[in-house]
Amino acid sequence: MTTRLLRTTAAAVLLAAGAGAASAESVTISVWAGGSGPNDNYRVDAIEMAADILEREAAIRGEELDITVEKKLDNTWDDFKQAVTLAAEAGNAPNILVTGHEDIAPWAQSGLIVPVEDYLNLDAWPINDIYENLMEISSFGGIQYGLPQDAESRPFFFWKEHMRAIGYTDEELDALPESVESGEYTLANVLEDAKKMVDQGVVEAGYGFYPRQSNGPDFWQFYTSFGGIMEEDGKLVLDKAAMQDFYQFFVDAVEAGVTRKNHIGTPGDQWYAEVASGKAGIWHGGTWHYARYVNQEGLEDFFGTLVFSLIPAGEGGRPNTLTHPLVYVVTDQADDDLELIAAELVKIASEPRINTLHAIKSAHLGIAHQQSNIDLYANDRWAREATERLLPHANAMPNNADFGTYWNAMWSGLEAAWTGQKTPEQAVNDVEAELKNSLGEAIIIR
Repeated sequence: MTTRLLRTTAAAVLLAAGAGAASAESVTISVWAGGSGPNDNYRVDAIEMAADILEREAAIRGEELDITVEKKLDNTWDDFKQAVTLAAEAGNAPNILVTGHEDIAPWAQSGLIVPVEDYLNLDAWPINDIYENLMEISSFGGIQYGLPQDAESRPFFFWKEHMRAIGYTDEELDALPESVESGEYTLANVLEDAKKMVDQGVVEAGYGFYPRQSNGPDFWQFYTSFGGIMEEDGKLVLDKAAMQDFYQFFVDAVEAGVTRKNHIGTPGDQWYAEVASGKAGIWHGGTWHYARYVNQEGLEDFFGTLVFSLIPAGEGGRPNTLTHPLVYVVTDQADDDLELIAAELVKIASEPRINTLHAIKSAHLGIAHQQSNIDLYANDRWAREATERLLPHANAMPNNADFGTYWNAMWSGLEAAWTGQKTPEQAVNDVEAELKNSLGEAIIIR
């Protein structure tokens, strides 16, 4: 029997024999989720549902297990990260965190989180049905620290009416996703079409290409579009040419009058309202935007109004999309029984039927093979088409403890070039200097 299987078997015995004793004073499990709006409630509600199931299983064994689940959703990542940091420093970190997979590396190294594989049998249901690439994204150093909570991708969106106004036929719009996937339609074409919209008065200046208005994983897609890679053989990689081409694309968008120079910092609610009402022509976003557009912004005919595709290729790169799965992780607690119960709740919450509630309500993608057999998922057009069109081409940010430093440098350089403070070449040179100084041999410069 392997060491891991010994640990998970011992954990199962502990749960069966010790849960009753642990529940004498009742058990409180707290779960906090970052970056979560009103459509994302099942990130925490699923843990509450899992607690009910675990209590019922204990009752059948003749035990009394009373689990109180304390739930917290933070809409912004900054508030969430700050709250987690303060709670951890005070010694009362929540038992379960729902966070971006890139947090696994630094939090594992700091000791904030524990490996879920210490408590769960990864070869048993439902974990053995989860997509292998999502499990890999939820691990660090060959150790399974978390379980994926959802999956998503980040597509390009085109407003059909505006595309028709600059000459596209319905047949060409239907074929546009394939044209992007094949590399026929590129980022150069995006700027051309966005400029036509502005020049012909279809949209206002600055609204032809209307990108994300704040820092986020989305921008790594453009680096990939120009041939950049983020990590190779466990080491971070800065491809200077790809980074400069990526920065130049946004500078060109500003100079062409299709993107605003002061676009960064636009309020999020304003951005959503504008793209969902036809004020913008072309933009990029996430699969979860579907729920926001339809449920909150009043976009009644999504598929009749929009075309979605991969992020088009730039010169030297490929069309792509980025998946940024959120993960369940379990924090280190003085009481190992609490870690065990938290891990069990995460496992139950990962079952296909429960996870599908989140996937469909929030317009995310499923984490497991069997979700395609759940009617709620199988009958949802957005989930089906987004999965087929985007996920086969998805890449993810690396689980590397130094990636946050790289990300901050990339964003600083992009912001400086976008707003005209530096040329793309100057911005990339500054990024290189910063990374050499802060990361040294931990990053490869090309």
